[in-house]
Amino acid sequence: MRACLKSRMCLQFLKNTTNNNTISPMVKKDEFTVAFVGGGTGGHIYPGLAVADSLRVLCKKHNRLVHIFWIGNNSPLDKTIVEKSIGEDGAKSADAFYGIPSGKLRRYVSFKNFLDIFKILAGFFASFFILLREKPALLFSKGGFVSVPPCFAARLLKIPVFTHECDFTPGLATKINSKSAKKVFVSYSETAQFFSSKLDVELTGNPVRPVFYSASAERGMRFLSLENSSGNTGASALGRSKSENADEGEQNGCENSPEAVSARKPILLVLGGSLGARQINTLVKENLLWLCRNFIVVHQTGEKNADENAYSGDDAEILKNYKPFPFIYTEMPDVIAAADIVLSRAGANSLWECATLAKPLVLIPLCGSGTRGDQEDNAEYFKKEEAALVLARDNATGEKLVACLKTLLDENERMRLSKNIAVLCGAVCGAVCGAVHPAEKIADLIYNEVVEI
Repeated sequence: MRACLKSRMCLQFLKNTTNNNTISPMVKKDEFTVAFVGGGTGGHIYPGLAVADSLRVLCKKHNRLVHIFWIGNNSPLDKTIVEKSIGEDGAKSADAFYGIPSGKLRRYVSFKNFLDIFKILAGFFASFFILLREKPALLFSKGGFVSVPPCFAARLLKIPVFTHECDFTPGLATKINSKSAKKVFVSYSETAQFFSSKLDVELTGNPVRPVFYSASAERGMRFLSLENSSGNTGASALGRSKSENADEGEQNGCENSPEAVSARKPILLVLGGSLGARQINTLVKENLLWLCRNFIVVHQTGEKNADENAYSGDDAEILKNYKPFPFIYTEMPDVIAAADIVLSRAGANSLWECATLAKPLVLIPLCGSGTRGDQEDNAEYFKKEEAALVLARDNATGEKLVACLKTLLDENERMRLSKNIAVLCGAVCGAVCGAVHPAEKIADLIYNEVVEI
């Protein structure tokens, strides 16, 4: 009876609040608040953090103070990623993190769908009162199932919503959120066709954290305890001029010279996303000896899979050249910069971070009934542009992985892929954003929206 009465009181409060427009955005002449939402995986967080960092820089440039808070899943992963994120200026990306209950939007029949209805409702009420208390001028959504309740709550409170889709094809959460959104940002021009023509859809490219544009292969090598090894530290980040790259090469003693490359094995960085990837981990484990004979293997296993991927043998080659990590946090940009090849899933976030640093990619997209096929679409796009090698479905075998990586032992083949991915990234981002990066473009659109309120 009490629960019923409480629910009725909450619903009446919501009705009164939305009808009377009691919320007014926290916008002053030199100060405002912006809410960010996203979570479930790192792919729904890191691009948003990139925008948050760029927004801080932009506001500082205009002598304005911005308060940023993040709404995410109440799991430890979301909270840890957000709270550990630091911008180039040393400031935290978000001033506060609020975890809310969240239910998954599944495309298959499951009893969990029924249970998650209550989580979604709880998430809605939690986010409604967070937004009501904080009074943000705008909410920016990076997607994921956790973003749906806050976007709907923002709509009821008449808070402008901007949402961004990283993948080639939009996810269910983004499709739902688009109904509450004033603007929808996409990473590919082709993605606009999946939304209603009535929506304001804008091509921005995929936001990548500013630290990727200043990533240091030298710092990455130090983190990996390879600072005494010479070698090709990979193509430099896009957005830096050829003269800057040439100057850096001279300052580093021409560390990318052919003589230096031959002094050590190439670095193979294995990524399975923030949660790890059992399929990729298994392929690495089954072929670990061959991999370590030909590469220095840096393996992000995922927190959940760390124990089962720990090597307990005594093979000298593996002990010397295998470097597993449960998760790599702030050092990730530098580690990618140090890598010669990246073996990865085809999540949009990892793809564009590696593309920004022009890394040769071997992609094993997540396939099957438990996924909507977004990673296959992403991988196919990069394959079509000859910017990555792809092993999907039945082709994702140990034998074909070894054959694929054998071709990349040839430095000329790695350079070909690196060049193609740099051209692709430049074509998408350069044509859209010009001299600025996607995160900066989105931050500028948010800033202009807020100051006009």
